[in-house]
Amino acid sequence: MSTFPRLLSLLLPLAIAAPASADPPASEVSRAFTIADARLQWGPCPPFLPQGCEIAVLHGDPAKPGVDVFFKVLGGATVPVHRHTSAERMVLVSGALDVTYEGEPTQSLTPGMYAYGPAMKAHGAVCAPGAPCVLFIAFDTPMDAIPVAQSH
Repeated sequence: MSTFPRLLSLLLPLAIAAPASADPPASEVSRAFTIADARLQWGPCPPFLPQGCEIAVLHGDPAKPGVDVFFKVLGGATVPVHRHTSAERMVLVSGALDVTYEGEPTQSLTPGMYAYGPAMKAHGAVCAPGAPCVLFIAFDTPMDAIPVAQSH
């Protein structure tokens, strides 16, 4: 039996036997946004990030675990090498972005591509000239961006 069907056969009984989760709090509402949605509140990025960089919180509180954001940099911008305490799960929404993680080859992202960045792994990026690069990013722990000094 291949790995996936075996895993599914082990997990399915657990899913069926698991009790239904409690109802979500009454204040919890569903959400749907595009990057041009007028309801988004774009704010500045940390000062070490490029001019014109903006972040919009989609869900959660950046000071608490489990926050989702849109991260936007202008076309042609370079995102300096940095790291996050949390792993980050990303989907490029617009633009073309080259991302380089320490010790790995550069990965070229196009709209719709998913990328995963391990916690504390240094990385930088370059947004291709033209359209801004907008990433959807989900963080497990409170959101942070820690600049990494580069040796020359």
